[in-house]
Amino acid sequence: MDSFAFIIHPIDPKRDVSRKFPFLGRVLPVSLINFFSTFFPPVYLSEIGGITSQATGKQIRGWLIACPLTAARMLELPQKLAYYKIIQTGRLAERLGAQILGLGAFTSVVGDGGLTIAKALKVPVTTGDAYTIAVAVEAVLLAAEKIELASTQTTAAVVGATGAIGKVCSQLLAEKVPQLYLIGRDMQKLYILQRQLQAQTSTTFYISTDIRTIKKAQIVLTVSSATHTIIQPEYLKPGSVVCDVARPRDVSVQVAAKRKDVLVIDGGIVDVPGPVNFNFDFGFPSGKAYACMAETMALALDGRFEDYTVGKDITRQRVDEIAGIAHKHGFRLSGLRSFEKPVTEGQIDAVRKFV
Repeated sequence: MDSFAFIIHPIDPKRDVSRKFPFLGRVLPVSLINFFSTFFPPVYLSEIGGITSQATGKQIRGWLIACPLTAARMLELPQKLAYYKIIQTGRLAERLGAQILGLGAFTSVVGDGGLTIAKALKVPVTTGDAYTIAVAVEAVLLAAEKIELASTQTTAAVVGATGAIGKVCSQLLAEKVPQLYLIGRDMQKLYILQRQLQAQTSTTFYISTDIRTIKKAQIVLTVSSATHTIIQPEYLKPGSVVCDVARPRDVSVQVAAKRKDVLVIDGGIVDVPGPVNFNFDFGFPSGKAYACMAETMALALDGRFEDYTVGKDITRQRVDEIAGIAHKHGFRLSGLRSFEKPVTEGQIDAVRKFV
């Protein structure tokens, strides 16, 4: 039976460590979890079964494994040490017999987007970013449609626009909206991206390094690599929809508490085909997974055991290809979720009044 493995790591240190080690998660402060994560070995979490292609009936099995480094620690440590810990975790996948390895959350962000890790391992690697892009754009456009916001008459914004994911999200959204704000930290990179995109479409582009610029947009897709929340309640326009793809989250939980006139949705969540059992609680209902994880599964179902989405240059063609592969095997956008809970009709109605 063909197989895969997927690496996760602690994002919310106390919560995520508690999923595997309840006592440690309860008694250790975040500072000590961050510190000890440097010295902890890779962790085997579970075997995944039941994933079944709707097109071919093929079944695969997989494993969830954890790199011990927290998101904060991964960015604090020298890059070589972060690579070492991720590669060490990848070698656990090789020993398990995985034929392809997916890099989750910050393990796909550190350094060169998986290239160094792929070169150090025998098993092929993917970050899952291509399918994450496809699902995130699909989700934010569906959410806009739900609140009766016409994308063809709406201004949008991409936060983290110059990143690997942000660039292609910007390209895809530019085909749907007349005006698009590109927001990032480096004005020179933003200017270059603006020129590239302007040559491809008639959409009007604006660039900014000020996160508060998102108040000018009603569709916001945020994909930064920040380790803390960067979008606060007062930054958002009434009647807007925000798709948060970043992990850790870009959008403060205060937005959900204080802004009933704004719809925040989680990006990149899909239904997995077949009677899947992850045998581990990573915070989702049964049968659902992040799109980055689903990319790894879809490639295994398709027999594509190759380095797939690695590096910082993701092409539109690759996004379209993996979207087709995933759709063929039965992966689907998992409705709309907000802060890990299903979006209700009441929430949609409340935001629709301000459109």
